[in-house]
Amino acid sequence: MSASVPVIETPRLVLRGHRLDDFDAHAALWADPVVTRFIGGVPQTREQAWVRLLRHMGMWQAMGFGFWAVTDKQTGRLLGEAGFHDLKRDLTPSLEGTLETGWGFVPDVHGKGIATETVSAVIAWGEANRPGMRMTCLIDPANTASLRVAGKSGFREVARTTYHGAPTILFERP
Repeated sequence: MSASVPVIETPRLVLRGHRLDDFDAHAALWADPVVTRFIGGVPQTREQAWVRLLRHMGMWQAMGFGFWAVTDKQTGRLLGEAGFHDLKRDLTPSLEGTLETGWGFVPDVHGKGIATETVSAVIAWGEANRPGMRMTCLIDPANTASLRVAGKSGFREVARTTYHGAPTILFERP
């Protein structure tokens, strides 16, 4: 399956496909310990960020859905990323075959509604383009900001489990 990445505009943002020239900003995002505190727990190296960027690009080609680069509509600055993936995680209960929803943003936009605005747009795309597919997400129980975003976005807790030895909460949109 091959798919071009749709562009989504919100009042403040443009969600678009990742590009190779996003790499430096992408690598800086994932090297930030504030960003990775609840997503993997450790800042990523440039090499790890490169693999992540390529995974985002390839997910669209393989699955017909994926993550968007989230940019500021006025400046074009990369603020973060959000979207769907299916990572074949070794997790019980399984998330395979679902639109696993995720998001991550630069710290200076935390608390400004950017995540909620983005996730709302992502969910709307998923509902329109993958009707009937379950939407799920995993959130570290200590990540209160993402727990709020998930709640505002209609996700409800369905299980508590562990992933890579750490506690996590599994959410699903009804």
